[in-house]
Amino acid sequence: MEKGMNRKDFLKLGAGTAAGIAGASLLAARGADARPKPPGKGRRVKPGIQVLLEERLGMLRGKKVGIITNPTGVLPDLKHVVDALAAKTNLVAIFAPEHGFRGSEQAGEGEGDYLDPRTKTPVYDIYGKDREEIAATFERAGVDTILFDIQDVGARFYTYIWTMSDSMEAAAISGREYVVLDRPNPVTGLEAQGPVLHPEYSTFVGRYPISQRHGMTVAELARMFNAEFVPERTDGKRANLAFVEMKGWSREMYYEDTGLPWVMPSPNMPTVDTAVVYPGTCMFEGTNLSEGRGTTRPFELLGAPYIDWKLSDAVRALDLPGTTFREAYFTPTFSKYQGQTVGGVQVYATDRYEHDPIWTALAIILEVKRLYPDDFEWRYDAWDPQRPYWIDKLTGSDYVRTSVDAGKSLDEIVAGWQDELNAFRRMRAKYLLYRARPVPRGPRG
Repeated sequence: MEKGMNRKDFLKLGAGTAAGIAGASLLAARGADARPKPPGKGRRVKPGIQVLLEERLGMLRGKKVGIITNPTGVLPDLKHVVDALAAKTNLVAIFAPEHGFRGSEQAGEGEGDYLDPRTKTPVYDIYGKDREEIAATFERAGVDTILFDIQDVGARFYTYIWTMSDSMEAAAISGREYVVLDRPNPVTGLEAQGPVLHPEYSTFVGRYPISQRHGMTVAELARMFNAEFVPERTDGKRANLAFVEMKGWSREMYYEDTGLPWVMPSPNMPTVDTAVVYPGTCMFEGTNLSEGRGTTRPFELLGAPYIDWKLSDAVRALDLPGTTFREAYFTPTFSKYQGQTVGGVQVYATDRYEHDPIWTALAIILEVKRLYPDDFEWRYDAWDPQRPYWIDKLTGSDYVRTSVDAGKSLDEIVAGWQDELNAFRRMRAKYLLYRARPVPRGPRG
């Protein structure tokens, strides 16, 4: 139930678990002296596109090239890859994901087809298209080879990896070469965390059964997708897959450690801080709390008109590892509660290696439901009667929602997905391309 809050009520409001479950780890050792160097003081990572242009451009010689990219497809000097490829290859097409090639659209939108004014290259909008429609678009564009170069953020429900999977399936059924240009996982590649998607909950916010925080790069995901999942959806066919690895990246790096410039992957992913909490706090899209869209701190600010100071006191008292909270009030300029003052919290990852975004978000949800039982609601999607609760699509099954509603504790809920998570970790390990340097923290659930 949504309740408004007027300014008078707002002024009356006043001012302002413990360790997770152990799982498989890639860490060989731990020591405080082994933490990554501060941004700008370590070696600069070379993304796949830079390695391609400097060392492997011959793989595109004589081919009609198309690229799936967006504003994150840049070289370290911020030159866009489309401009670089147009000067050095036979670039005949650009394929645009959610938010568009130029990144101008909000969630759930594309930019449509048009001609790129700088390079005069046709741009084809493939957002919302299935593999057959994408394959037809590849045919219409006349491409031989499709490149993929987009910055992911490390969470299952971030849609660019599913643009990759759908277009890989399209390449498999149409017999075209598919090349993934690798980029860093901005929130490290150390850990897989959270519930694993059940196949019957496959949607565009989760096609394949992977964990909520996957801890992989896009090239690693592509290798796993092509071996494990693509043939199930394409009558046994696999994509003719190649990939160009990064140079200088290791698994413990957060994005600032790479020396690369951060470009917003989407309008509501402004900073690396956002990406750190996002694998958990995106779950609030499945509730009647604002996830901070319409503010300058999306996914860090969480709130609703019915929430007051009691929530911040409650979650701070949990003393979650590597995490603290600020009592916060904000007025979204769009999305949920547009123009209304809402109360809630801002989430701070004070130690990124200790902070568990999924554990943290679930802890907040449990406290909201405990403190405001008559007001908290799950977001209902009447357009999808088979999977009507949005939270189920985000978490990959109805397990989290039904467990919360049944009154299970945080420990019990996290324990309930460990078998599936550990099975995914074992599968994932076969496709990793990069090593980790030691860091002083270990894995959680």
